[in-house]
Amino acid sequence: MNKSLIVVLSFAVMTLSCTTSPTGKSQLQLVSESRMAQMGADAYEQLKEETPVTKDQQVTEYVNCVASAITAELEGDTTWEVSLFDDDKQVNAFALPGGKIGVYTGLLGVADNQDQLASVIGHEVGHVLARHGSARYSANLASQVGLLLGAVAIGESGSDNTGLAVAALGLGVQFGILLPYGRSHESEADGIGLDLMARAGFDPRGSVALWQNMSAEGGSQPPEFLSTHPSHETRIDDLNAGMDKALQTYEQAQAQGKKPQCG
Repeated sequence: MNKSLIVVLSFAVMTLSCTTSPTGKSQLQLVSESRMAQMGADAYEQLKEETPVTKDQQVTEYVNCVASAITAELEGDTTWEVSLFDDDKQVNAFALPGGKIGVYTGLLGVADNQDQLASVIGHEVGHVLARHGSARYSANLASQVGLLLGAVAIGESGSDNTGLAVAALGLGVQFGILLPYGRSHESEADGIGLDLMARAGFDPRGSVALWQNMSAEGGSQPPEFLSTHPSHETRIDDLNAGMDKALQTYEQAQAQGKKPQCG
């Protein structure tokens, strides 16, 4: 196929597939929601086969209580499934398209209370609401198309350093597009999660305390420009910037009787 035609078709597909996130940010969506839900369900089943869930019923009920309060604030009729994976080394949680939430027991050693746990679960659900998984998948797909077109153009230029040029092009995509895109998603999910937890009646100040705990937990972080996640300091600053609004939402939720008592 003629290179110019490939460029035109690729641009047309990507332009027609641009959507906006819940906060109004433009993003590329090349994968349907139903397809992402199926991929999420498949990944969730695989995780459950690889990592056992905890047998501690009390802790399981606690996590389910927090997750249920968060998902009760969502529109639609999705039934969310929650699993507490028995892995104390994993300080992590996730949410997947199709209504799947996973929390690792290691997170409970850092998230000291229900508000801090709610901030993590709200953040992860925020990724799903904003369709970040599909956007990242689409961005990777689009970058591969761009690399292919760039390699074709470099090859046709007759350059003596084609290999180096293509490698440099790949690094440019990685550091200039894919990594910053990930940081943007993390920051957006923080904001969505802050609102979700406040609407559910959890104290949004728990989000800042959570990241202070994460920072105190230690572990080296790569420079922010080389990471898909903002630094702990950046996250705390951004959360504090939205705290006044979140506290107003929280007070309204409390006045409506939303006062979770999960643990």
